[in-house]
Amino acid sequence: MPGPGDEAEHGLFAERPAVAPKPEAPPHYLGHRDRLRERFTKHGADALPDYELLELALFRAIPRRDVKPLAKALIRRFGSFAEVLSAEPARLAEVEGVSAGVVADLKLMEAAGRRLARGAIAQRALLSSWAELIEYLRATMAFATREEFRVLFLDKRNHLIADEIQGRGTVDHTPVYPREVARRSLELSATAIILAHNHPSGDPAPSAADVAMTREVVAVLSPLKIVVHDHVILGRSGHASLKGLRLI
Repeated sequence: MPGPGDEAEHGLFAERPAVAPKPEAPPHYLGHRDRLRERFTKHGADALPDYELLELALFRAIPRRDVKPLAKALIRRFGSFAEVLSAEPARLAEVEGVSAGVVADLKLMEAAGRRLARGAIAQRALLSSWAELIEYLRATMAFATREEFRVLFLDKRNHLIADEIQGRGTVDHTPVYPREVARRSLELSATAIILAHNHPSGDPAPSAADVAMTREVVAVLSPLKIVVHDHVILGRSGHASLKGLRLI
């Protein structure tokens, strides 16, 4: 029979029932994602600040991490949601936490926005939907980091035939060749065009060089009976119309 000490020893070393580990709490960001999606669904994008809208854009590429710090870092670096989407891939990749997948998703969103904006004006006479034209040009080029010069070629009903970038330049200059604009207009049988370019500095005020170049394009196209309706300059702070300013 076991003695008194044996019972105590048996009790000391006996196997104890396993204690089930406490279930881990789900990561805090999962509830935040659900709440953010719900606010977006109920109230739309205008109810969200830029960094939260960017969080939504990052969810797909980064499914298992809190993306709020990255979204805020991108806004600090580039300035706004639109400027993040418009940033060059190499500059996006410089931000810690931005993978190739993140870059691809952001550029896809940029492309989708441009395609949507273009769809809004494709079947309309541009001169009768000027506000939509400006929105399209802003979405397409207002936040680009280099100057882009584009030409919108129109038919006799002022419907869009083609929208083409004729040149990309530096932060403050894009070479423009009026005779190339004329050649392409004739190839497309365009009867009118709208010129547009951006000022990466943000200020859309036309320079003397902008005015001189526009007048040269007008002079080359006039004998061909091709009308230059306007030259629109886009910047982050707005736009300028050379026709509206009576500079052409």
